[in-house]
Amino acid sequence: MKKIILNSLLIISSSTLFISCQKDYGNLNSPTYESFLSNSSAADLNNLVTGSESGMRTNMALYLDDVGTIGRENYRFSASEPRYVTDLLGAENATLSNSNFYITNTWASRYRVVKNCNTLIQAAINSKLITAEQRSGYIGFAQTIKAYQLLLCLNQTDSNGIRIDVSNPAALGPIVGLNPSLDAIQALLDSGNAALAAGAVIFPLSSGFSGFSDAPGLAEFNRALSARVQVYRQDWTDALTALGQSFFSLTGDFNQGVFSVFGTGSGDQLNPAFIPQKQTGEVRVANPSYAQDILPNDDRISKATLRPVASLNNLSSDRDVWVYTSSTAPMPVIRNEELILIYAEANIQTNNFTEAVKAINVIREKHGLADYSGAMTNPALINEMLYERRYSLFFEGHRWIDVRRYNLLNTLPLDRPGDNVWSLFPLPVSEQ
Repeated sequence: MKKIILNSLLIISSSTLFISCQKDYGNLNSPTYESFLSNSSAADLNNLVTGSESGMRTNMALYLDDVGTIGRENYRFSASEPRYVTDLLGAENATLSNSNFYITNTWASRYRVVKNCNTLIQAAINSKLITAEQRSGYIGFAQTIKAYQLLLCLNQTDSNGIRIDVSNPAALGPIVGLNPSLDAIQALLDSGNAALAAGAVIFPLSSGFSGFSDAPGLAEFNRALSARVQVYRQDWTDALTALGQSFFSLTGDFNQGVFSVFGTGSGDQLNPAFIPQKQTGEVRVANPSYAQDILPNDDRISKATLRPVASLNNLSSDRDVWVYTSSTAPMPVIRNEELILIYAEANIQTNNFTEAVKAINVIREKHGLADYSGAMTNPALINEMLYERRYSLFFEGHRWIDVRRYNLLNTLPLDRPGDNVWSLFPLPVSEQ
């Protein structure tokens, strides 16, 4: 971890930001770092903002393959990398290693952004070239993004915990367990929300923040992330409160939200989660259970399109994952369809079944299904909510986390004798 943190400042020119996020990393050991911490100009701080946003995209396709494969959403067939179908699926004697790419790369990418956010916070505090309101805007943005990055790490390691305090590379804070980590992430979001409420935004953001690029918009984004965290904490009332302060809307566009964006420009990057349909060789296909379990007339089958059968290591599928349908397709950070499902879940758990079914029916009707007609009980509605989350949020990084938090990992299919369903990743070897 120390090596990662010491070499991880993301510095990017904001001049191309309105096209998309471009370029990637600078070097934290360079004199540039000290200049950022001394008395940064708005332009300096804006570079840190853009670097943070760009870094959010790095290794996210790998993260989705990690959690999607273990959650039995997809297979990643790669002749050059068998660990996608051995380690991640627990084949025979395979285990998850703490030194393999599927945890070390995702972990390092998230903590690079955390370090960048810490630098932005400190630089904004130290700067005498911006107003108090502008300082709060930078801090609120940085704390929000930092919380999101830490949550992604925690999603992988769960009760193995994460390192919350990495502000001083020479004296890193301890590894913190699941519930204290969730508490710390929520506290960070709350602090960011308070800063945004008092702040002014003068930094540019990409088109992925369209509609959320001022202080009130970023606060709504912050509260949307808070609603997700509160559900993980089982704080159902607080989740509903956070939704009310977010961009949640039962009648709104399902795809309203914040996204990571990609582009073809020089120095930019393409969406690595995109693989063309019916490709041979390197492919990403849906777990067969996706099509087997979907209800008739559910239009979300379009997220797993038919293809010639692809096979590897005694696994096969005849459906491509078709969620990111071009090399520049945006990748959601959080969107309204998820918020509607959070609203349904929180209402189920607070015994407001009528309101929960109202939200569930918004989802069902949009996707070609008749209104819910099952039992009005907590178990039945939880099953229904998890079905809707499975298909609405397919390959967005939620299925494995959802079945784990409801103690349903044993319901995931085992497609080969001897396979296992993992409950968490080990901490990377750098943390040992």
